[in-house]
Formats: sequence, structure tokens, C-alpha cells
Amino acid sequence: MLEELVIRNYALIDSISLSFRSGFNVLTGETGAGKSIIVGSLSFLMGGKTETDVIRSGTEEASVSAVVSIGKDNNEAMEWLKSRDIHSEEDTVIIRRNIRTSGRGSVFIQETPVTRADLAGFMALLFDLHGQHNHESLLHKENHRRYLDRFAGIEEEVRSYSTMFMELAEKRKALEASYSSQRDREARLELLRYAVDEINTASPRSGELRELENEAQKLSDFEKLAGHVNSAADCLFDGEESVLGLARRARNSLDSASAIDASLAALQRRLEDMYYEAEDISGEFRSYRDSLSYDPRRQETVDERLALLYKLKRKYAESASSKDATSSAEKTNSPEEAILAYRAAAETEIETLSGAEENREKLKAEIAALEKEISARAAALRQKRIAAAADLGEKVSGILKRLGMPNARFSPSVTAKTRDDNAQAFVCGPWGAEDVELLISANSGEPLKDLSRVASGGELSRVMLAIKSVLSAGDSIETLVFDEIDTGIGGEVALAVGEYLEKIGKYRQIFCVTHLASIAVRADNHFKVEKRTEGGRTFTGVGPLSAEGRKKEIARMLAGDSGEAALAHADDLILKYGKRGG
Repeated sequence: MLEELVIRNYALIDSISLSFRSGFNVLTGETGAGKSIIVGSLSFLMGGKTETDVIRSGTEEASVSAVVSIGKDNNEAMEWLKSRDIHSEEDTVIIRRNIRTSGRGSVFIQETPVTRADLAGFMALLFDLHGQHNHESLLHKENHRRYLDRFAGIEEEVRSYSTMFMELAEKRKALEASYSSQRDREARLELLRYAVDEINTASPRSGELRELENEAQKLSDFEKLAGHVNSAADCLFDGEESVLGLARRARNSLDSASAIDASLAALQRRLEDMYYEAEDISGEFRSYRDSLSYDPRRQETVDERLALLYKLKRKYAESASSKDATSSAEKTNSPEEAILAYRAAAETEIETLSGAEENREKLKAEIAALEKEISARAAALRQKRIAAAADLGEKVSGILKRLGMPNARFSPSVTAKTRDDNAQAFVCGPWGAEDVELLISANSGEPLKDLSRVASGGELSRVMLAIKSVLSAGDSIETLVFDEIDTGIGGEVALAVGEYLEKIGKYRQIFCVTHLASIAVRADNHFKVEKRTEGGRTFTGVGPLSAEGRKKEIARMLAGDSGEAALAHADDLILKYGKRGG
């Protein structure tokens, strides 16, 4: 649900901030006041394509942001966020999009930057915008099956079927891979066994490479190291004026001084501590110096071991072949772990390839069982879809007649999938064994056709309104925006449209831009869009109406003014059909 909307420097809008509630929200205003700008800003926020001409003249950037709450039943939206590691706050997210005069823009969901395509995909799970073709989910055929399945109440059954179908696809893929030629399999086995033997012979351990690199550095720079160590030893204890010698002399002198002046006792103790610390350091450092030795044979051993580990790293931790063998190698923290991960994956693949024939027979049996079960489930889904299609078509057609489309016929088409080479073959897909498409005939005598070919913007909005009226209680999309729904209607039809919008508003948040008082009067929340001129510049603003302001606006919509007769008519309309709140 859209809770807050902030628009800045968008078209004629300077800056507005709006709060919205659930239910039926209506936006009205004089022609040219800027109602389409509000809808345009929502389209922009939903990921719609846009040009820089939407940026308000004299500014560098247009931005639209919103606070959106996600319903607890909208699992798709929550999964979308989870898959991208975006966390909502109490099921609420902040969405921001801007565009600059350079043509560049940015999009954020919470604090995470996303692409415009990602934004469009996410917002499609929350909003439906009707009246302009670029956002109507009704025109996307992939949504038609979802509408029918939702109406039939088989969504969970379809998800279960789809999971099983994907399992079948994986097993078929595995079976096909098992039929690789014996020659290829033997070559692969030889390569994998060689890799395992090579890694086993080397026996790398985690952290070994870093340790050897440190030792190699020490051995290669031994002369420098020995020089620095001897120099430090001179300063600490070997030299005539060494730290340890000076500390000893100072300690003896301060012992004698503190015997005369007791106030020096604290300094004497601190100096004594320093002396013992210097003595400890000198002892440890002397042991280190005495242990220093250069062994050319050890350097040779280290260099050889490093060369071996580097070779294994190139072959099994960095090369493309390691990615082919295992994906887990990419997730390890060290080269040695990546090499060992490759070995583990190679051993697993060896076991699989070695038992290819046995595995193949097992796969065949599993595939046969899955095909039988999937075929039975697909047949059951088909029968339920066919029955639901007839019922949905009848219900939606009945509503369309009340919405000013008296000759409309709405019919979901449920067509069996077939193979190109065999029209009689029964073919199952990931969602069932049939294709679903919503068809309509808007006029008598016309055949049923694709919605996009026969319906205008206003008609499409009414078709969606009719569908949503039937599906509203179980639909996961919470916010619907209708922009052109009152095109070409009036009288009883307008009353019916308002009635159905009010009905859906009990389950979903509705935004409707309208010129008709008979629709606006049924709204739970009424917003007025106005245009004003200040300092030679034009501004569009929008805000909620009080009960009195609402009555005046409905009077204007009825008669073009707010005279006594128009106000009385508005009062009657509100009393009969509407709500008196703002």
C-alpha cells in the first residue's frame, strides 16, 4: 500500500508531500490542472521509461519517493527483497528514483541501488496502473494464467506441480548428460583421477602458501635481516652505550637517590620496571639472533614447494576448469581450500561417472514415475482451469455490461499445448499442459480477440476493474491506479463504475483520476489537483479535501460552479452514494 508520496521538480510540481490511506482514493480537478502529472509521477516511480523533459524548468533534477507497506500475503514481493538482501522495516520499504538533466538517474529501494528494470519488476508485485499501455499487467499474457488460477483457487496446487516439473527437468538433464559417449566419459575420468592424485601427492594444507611466502622472503633477504638484527642488538645489549647498560646504570643511581629522597620512590619503581622489561626484550632478542642461520638447502626446498603450490593454484583454484568441476571452490577463503574443494568435487564426479550405468537406470525409473504423476496432475489442473474459465468469463462479462460495455464477451481461452511436430501430442510445461489467454469481443458479431487488439485504454481499465471485482479478496497486489476509467461513460454506467471501485476499495487501495462526480462521491479519501500561478511561474499542487471542500468540488464537477443548486445536488449525491469524510 502506498503510504506516503513525495514529488519534487517533476513537470509543473515544485514540491509536494502526500499521505494516503487504504480504501478508495480519488483525484479530481479542472481539466489541465495536472492530474496526469500525478499519474505520470507514479509511473516514473514504478520504473516507467521517461525523458528529461519531465524535469521542472530551471532545476537540475526531478525525484519521486514513496513509503510503501507490503501486505503479509504478498510472498512474492518479500521473496524478491530477500533474494537481493534488501531488508524491510516492519514490512515497509522506502523507494526513491530521480533523473537529472544529463539523462542519468538513480533508483534505490531502502538504501540499496537497483536498476530501472529491477524497480519495474518489484513494483509490478505491488501496483497495477491502468489506463496507459506501458504498465497494464492485463496486457502481459504471462499474467493471464495467474488470474485464472487465482480465481480457480489452485495457485498452491500449481506451485506444487511446478516444483515437480522442475525436478523432472533436472533429472532429464542428468540422464541426457549420462549418455555422453564412453570415450568422453573415460577421458573425463582420466583427467579427474590425475587431478586427485596430483593434489593428494602434494597434500596442501590451509595457510601453507602464506607461511612459505613469508619464509621465502626471509631467506632471500637474509643478509639484510642479519644486518638489521645485529644493529638492533648493538643498541639493546651489545654496544658500549646499549639500552640495557644505560638502564642498569640509571637504575643503580636512582636507587641511591631514592634512599636519600623518598619522593623518588615512585620513579625508582617505574625505572626498575622499565629495566626488567628491557632485560626481557634483550633476552628474547638475543635468542632470536643466535637462532638465525642461513640454509641454502632450505631455500631450495621452500622454492620448490612454492612452485608446486603455485602450479596447483593455477590449475585448480583459478582456471576455468576449476569452475567446471566445482562451484564450491569459488566460495573458499584460501587457495589451498579451493584446491581441496576441487579435489572433493572431482572425487564426487568420479563416483558419479563410474556408476553411470547404474545411475542411468535409476534415473529412468524416477523419470517415468515423475512423468506419470505430472501427467495426472496436469490433467486435473486442466479440468479445473476449463471449469473456472467458463465461470470467470460469465462473471466478468456480466460486470462489463454494467460498466458500459453491454455487448462485451469476455472469455479466458484454455488451449492444450502441443509439439510442432505432432499436434495431437500431450505436452506439459512448467505451469501445466495448456496456454491461457484472456480474450474479449467488445461488440456484437465480433470474434474474440487479444485484449490489446480490441480494447481502448478506458475499456481495458473497465476490464481490469471487472476482473479485480471478482478476484479482489484474494489478490496479492494491494494498490490499483485507474487513470482513464471514465472515458466515454456517464449516467448509470458511471454509478456502476463507482460502485465497483468502492467494492474493491474494501480489499485494496484504489487511486482513480476522474471527471465524474458520481464516481468521486464514493471515495473514502478525496484529493484535489489545482494549478496556480505565482511570480510568473505555474505550479501544480494537490491535497486532501475536508468534508466541506469535498462538497464544493463535487458541486463543481456536477455544474461547473459551487452555487446553491449545485451544492444542494452535491449534498444529495453524497447522502445517497458517498461518504462525508475528507
